[in-house]
Amino acid sequence: MSTVASAYVSAAVSPHNCLRANDWICGEYLRSRSQELVDATVQHVWITVLSVSIGLLVAFPLALLARQRRGAAGPVLGLTTILYTVPSLAMFALLTPVFGVSAAVVVTGLVLYSLTILVRNILAGLQAVPAEVREAARGMGYGPLRLLFQVELPLAIPALMAGLRIATVSTVAMTTIGAVVGFGGLGNLIDSGMQGFFKAEVLTASVLCVLLALVADLLLVGLQRALTPWTRAGRTRRVRGGAGGIRRSGRERKAVA
Repeated sequence: MSTVASAYVSAAVSPHNCLRANDWICGEYLRSRSQELVDATVQHVWITVLSVSIGLLVAFPLALLARQRRGAAGPVLGLTTILYTVPSLAMFALLTPVFGVSAAVVVTGLVLYSLTILVRNILAGLQAVPAEVREAARGMGYGPLRLLFQVELPLAIPALMAGLRIATVSTVAMTTIGAVVGFGGLGNLIDSGMQGFFKAEVLTASVLCVLLALVADLLLVGLQRALTPWTRAGRTRRVRGGAGGIRRSGRERKAVA
């Protein structure tokens, strides 16, 4: 009897018990599958970074074309919008005959999806630059390229970064769908976990995917703050001005009293 009792106690305290019980939270899964999780995370990150980077390189000239030629704005924005409405599974199926079953299918699909967000935000940022700023720069001898890269783009950074943040977070989420062709990063683990109803695998991969999106967004927020120091200086001046006004009003009340 004592032997049976000790067996139950051993099973209860065994580090493998959570795997046998198929618990949602399982430390043993993290220990035994750590390399698998690292490999999936690395794949997820490089697919996301590559897709967003290529999307940005493609979206920038498209946004410039839409701004410089009014007749091109409608077709460019319309085409990118149509691409965004294509279901992801259908998109990957259409790209597979071209690229085969490879990571290129996932990257190309994600690039096409990112265009509608990036092109619109880059275009909106450039169009929001005040006309008098452009005229002042031209009066100072700025040529088209210098005007674009030294005046217009810095002022368009807030809108551009807003689009980049949205595109990056959505790409992190949509990369998981690449599991249908075997290149989904953490999506591969989510898919295999769902097929075998392996709770710990599904939950861990899903949490890591959410954390990747949060970390990417925070990094881009930090990058935006580093690229736009004048926005912080403006807020500081407004805060100091407001505090000074409060102090002055206090002194004025004392003087009146």
